[in-house]
Amino acid sequence: MSSIEPTEEHLRVCEDAARAGAAVLQSWRGRFAVSSKGPRDLVTEADLASQTEIRRLVAAAFPDHGFEGEETLPDAAAAEANPLRWVVDPLDGTTNYVHGYPAYCTSVALADGDTLLVGAIYDPLSDECFTARAGHGAWLNGEPLKATSTREPSESLVAVSFPAHSASESLAVRDFLAVLPEVRAVRRSGSSALNLAYVAAGRLDAFWARRIASWDVAAGLLLVQEAGGTTAPLIPPGSPQGNPGDTIPLSNPAFLAAGTPHLLTTLRDLMTAA
Repeated sequence: MSSIEPTEEHLRVCEDAARAGAAVLQSWRGRFAVSSKGPRDLVTEADLASQTEIRRLVAAAFPDHGFEGEETLPDAAAAEANPLRWVVDPLDGTTNYVHGYPAYCTSVALADGDTLLVGAIYDPLSDECFTARAGHGAWLNGEPLKATSTREPSESLVAVSFPAHSASESLAVRDFLAVLPEVRAVRRSGSSALNLAYVAAGRLDAFWARRIASWDVAAGLLLVQEAGGTTAPLIPPGSPQGNPGDTIPLSNPAFLAAGTPHLLTTLRDLMTAA
């Protein structure tokens, strides 16, 4: 639990920062060079420029808060140790962005330890801004969000996130093969933040990830929870499983999110039995 009560001001700054970061991304389209973290993990000047703008805005409003971003900034080290921190992905869906594939966004959240306070995910192509404030609800462009009531896998549309490097024998692939025959369809969009936003909006019934970073999912997890959905840590098979609603550690946020607890536990049981 956090001793900080999330306010409308926190949410306003969160949304403003997400929109400003996305505006930077759009200004860079078609004119950036690409460097490589790895064969399938691209970084652009747009990432860095977007994060710089986001950090400028949140630091101006809340100079005592920490900052945790995907792209490391030279002066961020001290702030990152603060448990009350902004958790930022300046460009979720980098490969999509580089290739002109329309599934990318900016994700901004405020967290106190593992407690999520406010979050915003902005998709600049659709002009959709998903926002949430702990204890107060979730919205899409100001309209309330509601997760689906789907209970059975056979009726569900689900999404999965694979790590950049997924061996055929990996746990992520094993999960996918266990779930695929039991659901209506599976999607892999390349943007974990948008997948969670879509669970919150009722466009997807569930989404899971075995290996993911805090900045990819912090805002989205709060969106699902505040839209009436449920989340739970995704524990390796053979270990005791948690319950829907259990806190997801942002240091290792393997998780499953779904519109209903029944669908979440059923999908999780399929994975752990595989």
